[in-house]
Amino acid sequence: MTKPVIFTISAAWDANASVWSGHCGDIPAAADAPTLDGLLERMSAMALDLLPDNHPDMDPASLFLQIAALREAEPAAA
Repeated sequence: MTKPVIFTISAAWDANASVWSGHCGDIPAAADAPTLDGLLERMSAMALDLLPDNHPDMDPASLFLQIAALREAEPAAA
């Protein structure tokens, strides 16, 4: 079993566009999606596609992605 490698996706909510914008310099890739799950799905596909070019010695099965998400706090609806 290979040691897990964790890449962090930095994500921020774009209220004007109503999407999460994320990027990861380790992959390198950037994407937008309306949900964090959607962003993770898009970035996962991109990571696996770009991995051979950017990290040729890395086993794709050892790759894990985590999201650090930033969104302005909003008051609770009454």
